Amino acid sequence: MSSSDDGGYVHDPSAFDEDGEHRDEADDADDGVETVHPAAADREFDWRGWTLVGVIVFAFVVAPAAIILVPPGSESYRFALLILPLAPALVLAVTAVWATTRP
Repeated sequence: MSSSDDGGYVHDPSAFDEDGEHRDEADDADDGVETVHPAAADREFDWRGWTLVGVIVFAFVVAPAAIILVPPGSESYRFALLILPLAPALVLAVTAVWATTRP
């Protein structure tokens, strides 16, 4: 027996406002905000997508190759082990959020 088919009370969080009071359906019609279903949005693989692909290639090919090419005995080996993985990861995170967010 489930609560959805026995005719009993089923809690609907969207039926309440921030103060915990019950909202009317008429209140929802007056907000003036039109939402678009994600499938109906115009999404194309444009220059933002290619920028993200370039950053991915840099983070997964160029940075590891640079770490491998720095010899362990050199002065910049510690820099190569710390900064070369960190910088592409941060750039990749920022670019991924930027590329997937549409104005």
